[in-house]
Amino acid sequence: MNIKSFITTLCGKLKYNCTVEWYNFWYLILDKKQKNVPKVALIDETIRKIVTEHCSISRFGDGEILLTDNKAIGFQKENVELSKRLSQILQSQEEGHLVCIPDTFSNLNRYNRKARRFWRTHFFLFMNLWDKYLVPGQLYYNSFITRPYMDFASKESSKVWFQNIKQIWDNRDIVFIEGEMSRLGVGNDLFENARSVRRVICPPQNAFAKYDDIVTESCKLDKNILFLIALGPTATVLAYDLFKKGYQAVDIGHIDIEYGWWKIGARRKVKLPQKYINEVSGGDDVPLDAGEEYQKQIISRILPDIK
Repeated sequence: MNIKSFITTLCGKLKYNCTVEWYNFWYLILDKKQKNVPKVALIDETIRKIVTEHCSISRFGDGEILLTDNKAIGFQKENVELSKRLSQILQSQEEGHLVCIPDTFSNLNRYNRKARRFWRTHFFLFMNLWDKYLVPGQLYYNSFITRPYMDFASKESSKVWFQNIKQIWDNRDIVFIEGEMSRLGVGNDLFENARSVRRVICPPQNAFAKYDDIVTESCKLDKNILFLIALGPTATVLAYDLFKKGYQAVDIGHIDIEYGWWKIGARRKVKLPQKYINEVSGGDDVPLDAGEEYQKQIISRILPDIK
């Protein structure tokens, strides 16, 4: 990194940290309260329900709730149809489909300082959106099944959570629907217990623009396969729609990256070989070649429109 890039990065971090501290201060001083505090199942309960009942899941996080209100995020433009669909799914109650949200509405002491600061800032700015869209009294499931390591203050449960979540695809034929460069399972053994692995490669940004093509390609496959989807907010909608078409589809998010960090004992978010990680400086700098086995697993590529 040259001196100019270093100064730019440092200034960016200082600005971010000052902003976060400012919002944390007012969040604590004003003692802001959520009007609608949702009930969120434990990680263990969420994994157990997926495994025993072969449920599909759609996850909502800080990005999805902004898009639900038709606001843009870093890798997905605002989209009226996407906003409509996310709102519908967040409020849905379908047998066999779990709506998952972060378990951060209470007891933030479970998480490390960085995570606590992030969620206080998020709730200070956007608590009203959760109040607007969550269904009072509904049981939600835990979106942190796909983030079971980095943000927790204690890492003692992470090993068991990773072991248990692997039961979802144990001896299953799985198809990843993932963004270009996501490369689920490349370089680790997270999916070694699957019977087979295939991949549908999608645009890494603004994937919802190609939504109809992604659905069409997915529905060419047999109903007995398990879809594991890592495609940002598009995955939230896609998992629900594939469930409605008779598939089991799990919005698997960052599980592969979290597993990689756990394997090396990382205490902060760092780059991983051959992986695109949008939360790490330089995380988009990945080699083009992911190996022969990865290439053989690709059954379809859905390319972004050329501008």
